Amino acid sequence: MAILDKIRKQTTILILIIGLALFAFVVSGIFSADSFSGNKAGSAIAEINGNEISIDEFREKVEIATRNYGPSATAMQVVNNVYDQEVRNAILEEQFKALGITVEQDQIVDFLRSNPQFSQMPQFLNDNGVFDETKFISYIADLKENNPPAYQAWLQNEKDIIRAAKEQIYFNLIRSGVGATLKEGELDYKFANDKLDISYVRVPFTAIADSTVAVSKAEIETYIKAHKEDFKQEQSRDIQFVYFEEKASVGDENSVKENITALLNDKEVFSEAKDTTEVIKGFRNTSDMAVFLDLNSDMKFDTVYKPKSSLPVKFADTIAQLNVGEIFGPYRDGNMFKVTKLTGKKANGNVKASHILIKYKDSQSADETTTRTKEEAEQMAKEILVEAKKSDVNFADLAKEKSEGPSAPRGGDLGFFQEGAMVAPFNDFVFSNSTGSIGLVETDFGFHIVKVEEKQDVYQIANLVREIEASETTTDLLFQDATKFEMESIDGKKVFSDLAAEKNYVVRPVNKINPMDENLPGLSAQRSIVQWAFNENTEKGDIKRFDLNNGYAVVQLVAKYEKGLMTAEDASATVLPILRKKKKAEQIIAANKGKSMDNFASSNNVSAATATALTVKAATIPGAGNEPAIVGAAYVLGEGKSSGLLEGNTGIYMISVTKKTEAPKLDNYSTFANTLKNAKSNSIYSSLFEALKSGAEIEDNRAIFY
Repeated sequence: MAILDKIRKQTTILILIIGLALFAFVVSGIFSADSFSGNKAGSAIAEINGNEISIDEFREKVEIATRNYGPSATAMQVVNNVYDQEVRNAILEEQFKALGITVEQDQIVDFLRSNPQFSQMPQFLNDNGVFDETKFISYIADLKENNPPAYQAWLQNEKDIIRAAKEQIYFNLIRSGVGATLKEGELDYKFANDKLDISYVRVPFTAIADSTVAVSKAEIETYIKAHKEDFKQEQSRDIQFVYFEEKASVGDENSVKENITALLNDKEVFSEAKDTTEVIKGFRNTSDMAVFLDLNSDMKFDTVYKPKSSLPVKFADTIAQLNVGEIFGPYRDGNMFKVTKLTGKKANGNVKASHILIKYKDSQSADETTTRTKEEAEQMAKEILVEAKKSDVNFADLAKEKSEGPSAPRGGDLGFFQEGAMVAPFNDFVFSNSTGSIGLVETDFGFHIVKVEEKQDVYQIANLVREIEASETTTDLLFQDATKFEMESIDGKKVFSDLAAEKNYVVRPVNKINPMDENLPGLSAQRSIVQWAFNENTEKGDIKRFDLNNGYAVVQLVAKYEKGLMTAEDASATVLPILRKKKKAEQIIAANKGKSMDNFASSNNVSAATATALTVKAATIPGAGNEPAIVGAAYVLGEGKSSGLLEGNTGIYMISVTKKTEAPKLDNYSTFANTLKNAKSNSIYSSLFEALKSGAEIEDNRAIFY
């Protein structure tokens, strides 16, 4: 009470302190806001060629998309999909405006008429099943008058239709300018069918050790500057982490096993209310299994009888051999401990049967094509029954040929079923007759020639189950370990990886994380880690512990890559092999200038080889690999000609064309020209947009908002 009195007396001071704190919070927000610094990202999710995409409109579209996707997509997947579509729309809309592409009402109707999604909707079809423009327009007018929400939804849908129609017009315009001449077709035919036989000598680049070829940082930088397009990079990050997984210890497992074992037998419990000792029935002797499992098990009592194939595979044989009332366990099944009690067993309780159905006019299975009478159907069924009982007749083949039921394509196979699943006459026959029996059964569906294929026993079991979970003690120790590792790592006395190795922790790297990534290998969806890695205040080498759903991750930021040209260090893995190969080529060529093919081979301790039936379009030399430049050089040399030193993908070559077999001339090469044209046309949709996108100025602000 004394403390409360003091608080009441200092109310004014408290209000002042809280007010100042809130003011500081608001002011700090103003001065750190993007709008204050002139950054437009405060209101735009992106800017494409100077045109902003409003964050408010974007969020509305994300909400709609989220409802459409349902639980099949994560929040970030939806955001990224909507973003990609918005960027596509913005870029293409610029093209539509530049070319004056518009879509009028008649074009919308034409588009709908060619689109099965709309042209096949019953409400838009006339009596002949053809899309009716008048019906469509009347339908929309009715929505506008009588169902405003649906009409508003249609207006949004209409925007998408107009955009799709514009895209169709735009891409058709581009495609109309794509073609291939007959000469191009002829050349493509020759490249695929002219055959070359060559003799060659190859000195592989591996003949010179990498360690003997020095490449300087300056040379790498020069190469990068000369090939800027190949070494552009987007913003990315490298991290490494140690994962502390929340899982049960051996002690936890033993505790669960002990707890479940303690529930098996009866126990005496003193009741203070009755001042007497009562016997509480255990799993082994309980008279009300459903109630017992509700109180003591992580799995309820399932009264359904099941075949042996539905029992736990590893223990099915043991459980099936129990007598009713006997128990088996405790045993481990996945992440659970179980004790299983056999509570019921039915011999031959699961039957597999096949049938041949013969319909008649008034049967429940009849349709408008069924005309035979009941008497005719019965006579037909009896004839088929005689045939089915013949030893040399395959019942499944006969069912495929004769049966009029939906199971006919499966040879009449009805699969396994238990008693009561089929209509009474059918049920009685299959459960009263032995395996292999064939007979005639009449039901309301028609006449059935039935074969009993197989019978199985079925079992009713009760499972006393306890999931194996980490105890509070285990989770507390895990938290302590993760926190201790985090603090010692931040302390910096030991390198992150060295400290982890000392403690027998596994360090896992994740490289080239993008700003909008969500899933991290080994950690699944961890957007918060990605956001931390890209935070401008997070520096290389920084370490932070993250609380996960099933444990903790101690993460270190290893590298930061900013948008632009790659540094020599970042590009070295790619550039070093290229420059080494170039220097090796120069060395080999310089050492072998003017030599004949035989001298080239002997002075480099290699042997001449041959390759046959090479083509320009399949430019692989057996034993050497893919060598388009070498095969191309052979193609233009001509038969009997030899080359000088040639640089290939895998080494320096000298070649001689021993034979050139030209493909037979064709009267017309239009087929090959059309194939080339179609290949070009089919690539337009993806390649054209990618070209437009690469040429656009895109400012992506997703990471600020998500």
